[in-house]
Amino acid sequence: METQTQASEENLSFAELLEQSYARDEVKEGEIVTGTVISVNKDFVLIDVGYKSEGMVPVSEFSIVDGAPKVQGGDTVDVLVEARENENGVIILSKEKADRLKVWDEISAACERDEVVSGTIVARVKGGLSVDIGVKAFLPGSQVDLRPIRNLDKLIGEKFDFKVIKFNKKRGNIVLSRRVLLEKEREEQKKVTLQTLAEEAIMKGVVKNITEYGAFIDLGGIDGLLHITDMSWGRVNHPNELFQVGDEVTVKVLKFDRDSERVSLGLKQIQEDPWNTVQEHFPVGSRVKGKVVSLTDYGAFIELVPGVEGLIHVSEMSWTKRVKHPSKIVNIGDDVEAVVLDIDYDNKRISLGMKQAQPNPWTLLGEKYPVGAVIRGQVRNITDFGIFVGIEDGIDGLVHISDLSWTTRVKHPSEMFEKGDEVEAVVLNIDVENERFSLGIKQLHEDPWTRIPQEYPRGARIKGKVTKITDFGVFVEIAPGIEGLCHVSEIADEHVDDPRQYVKIGDEREVMIIDIDQEERKIGLSIKAVAKAEQGIDYRAYLAQSQGSSRTAGTSGGSGGMGTFGDAFKDKLGGLAGGDSDD
Repeated sequence: METQTQASEENLSFAELLEQSYARDEVKEGEIVTGTVISVNKDFVLIDVGYKSEGMVPVSEFSIVDGAPKVQGGDTVDVLVEARENENGVIILSKEKADRLKVWDEISAACERDEVVSGTIVARVKGGLSVDIGVKAFLPGSQVDLRPIRNLDKLIGEKFDFKVIKFNKKRGNIVLSRRVLLEKEREEQKKVTLQTLAEEAIMKGVVKNITEYGAFIDLGGIDGLLHITDMSWGRVNHPNELFQVGDEVTVKVLKFDRDSERVSLGLKQIQEDPWNTVQEHFPVGSRVKGKVVSLTDYGAFIELVPGVEGLIHVSEMSWTKRVKHPSKIVNIGDDVEAVVLDIDYDNKRISLGMKQAQPNPWTLLGEKYPVGAVIRGQVRNITDFGIFVGIEDGIDGLVHISDLSWTTRVKHPSEMFEKGDEVEAVVLNIDVENERFSLGIKQLHEDPWTRIPQEYPRGARIKGKVTKITDFGVFVEIAPGIEGLCHVSEIADEHVDDPRQYVKIGDEREVMIIDIDQEERKIGLSIKAVAKAEQGIDYRAYLAQSQGSSRTAGTSGGSGGMGTFGDAFKDKLGGLAGGDSDD
């Protein structure tokens, strides 16, 4: 049989034998074959696939490098037969489809062998990311990392290894997971870390996440919390002031619960506590410099060195200004100079004084304004007890209500002054320790009471004006600002129940001086003594007679002690030339 075949072939022409050869090696549509590049032209690459006709592949299916396709004659390539021959007798081939089918086969094989695949994240899509692993695959957002990532766009262009968790070639559906690989890797790291993880251990880690209260550090399969209070001996407002995600840090294990796998870490604990050298660097009385790091209603906190802060209380900010809030003097970030006033080592507190770094203006006041000196200033404030007069910036002197006038009974300083009034006053006293500056206005003039006993002796008759009427007597002004009291018993011979029946406010009456108490600044007057004198009765005899009757009357309204005025005058008056009264 074989001999007959050979004989028949020998009788065939070359053309017939070639046709039989092509028939035996005929390519099939949908098959991937290996061909050799014959030539490369502008639009197509001509490829010999061992068939009687060559095949063509569009140039666009080859990689383009520097504007030219990365292919040349003699190269071997795998292509997919899409059509055996077209009307031009050319086989239609596709390198791109062949590559895709090969990738699908490779991915399918990797799935069967439980292998990983590499790919590049190329785009953000709904629910996750699109990954190029030779073909387009889907990476769900939940499978990107161990923890959710807010900004997936930042991963575009990154290359990673993935695990295929879903594969459907017919539907062209591939789902990937990076998280599965990370979890496996983390478990391996965790086993190693647990061998060395213990309290007091010094370990290296990577900042994995940052929150307002601290930073999570990956120690290798196990996360530890570095709380904000354990980051630095100094003040930390937010952990991002010290760390960024991805930073490598060396930390100390403070606590480790092996059952719950909770780890507390510390960074400042591997550094020396700056309070150990406070006494050496910041002794009481020393001048220091620092930065304002915080303000409260009661003062400003100053950082002297990281981990050591001092408080400047509002009362220690200025010698002269009454500071209601520290922001009126300093702002956060300001560099200030201060003096160490006190140190509480147990509670780690330092008291600072800012004003102590400047000369105390109160110590210079005595030299500038000696007692007896006359100053001039504006009325800055008026109170019930006096007026405050501006001496220097932040320093006021007080004129007490009792030092406003020798003679005028001042109920309230506002009767005489208004804010902004220019006044002169005499320096009475400077209390440096208590920061008090005492002034007097009445001291600018002579005290009229020093000459009243001489100008108004007992028995003198003088005209005066009725200024007040009370149940116990009548007040009469005998000189500007000088008043005396005419007791009800000195108005008329008969018993007087109501002085208003005898005098009216504004009446001018002649009165006799019957008593003067210079120390108490009181004058006793008598209307009826004038009438007695006009009748020729000696006032001295009258006084003696009145004195005797007042002793008999006792405290029932008569006079005694000091002539006719005596105790009645003192009891009824109770103050400078009389007490408060209603007209």
